[in-house]
Amino acid sequence: MALSFQLPAPSFHPKDETLSESFSPRQGPPPAGRPAAAEAIPDPWGVRRAENLLTSLEGILSARVVTTPLGEVSEVHVLAQAGLAPKQLVRNIESALLAQLGLKIDHRKISIAQTADVKPIEALERESVRERVLQRAVLFEALTVSPGRRQHRIMITVTLSYHGRTESAEEESSDTPRNRVEGAAKAAVTVLDRLLTDSSLALEGAKIVEGFDREFAFVAVQGLGGRDTLLLSGTAEIKESPERAAVFAVLDATNRWTEARRVMT
Repeated sequence: MALSFQLPAPSFHPKDETLSESFSPRQGPPPAGRPAAAEAIPDPWGVRRAENLLTSLEGILSARVVTTPLGEVSEVHVLAQAGLAPKQLVRNIESALLAQLGLKIDHRKISIAQTADVKPIEALERESVRERVLQRAVLFEALTVSPGRRQHRIMITVTLSYHGRTESAEEESSDTPRNRVEGAAKAAVTVLDRLLTDSSLALEGAKIVEGFDREFAFVAVQGLGGRDTLLLSGTAEIKESPERAAVFAVLDATNRWTEARRVMT
């Protein structure tokens, strides 16, 4: 047999004959954060208190309690997040109403609706930014610097990717600041020349320049595409290492050019 619960009829104050908002003798203070105006609205059956309790449960977005004119709870409608088991939600609702308000509700009166798995706007923005980044012409993947084959020389390896294809190139150079920048830039240009099969790139030069109390890697790259020849320049502030800045300076010089050529083709 289904159990039902009938809320007590509204009580009247002997002096001002106004309706009492008491849901039960155990009613506590109003929930934190609720406007005072909302508390001034008569709630003789305590419906708002029951709804506030349900929306405080984990996974429940909104709730509505429907009562008969005599105060009997006839329906409980709940909107919950996706991924939660409906049976567990019903048990949570039954337990919360019984423990907090002394209400024993027939589980058949509880209706559960669940939203689609909607991602927060912050997650959507991050994914959108990532998609835009992946659409760029060339992406930096890795840079390694290791001892060279001879003393006072280093081996620089640059790895880049272009539309899912990854290539690496090595360049050995002298272990001096200027040569390290030139070696990294040359390795980066070599990788780009392999990835961009419909054009050709050649390093014109790379150097360290100072400005605004900072050091920058400055490169010039010759871009050859069809009948077009263009001198491309790029800069990147030296933060982690001169070699890394040189690679990003090459990308700064060539990404817009390669992306423009990709759109044209």
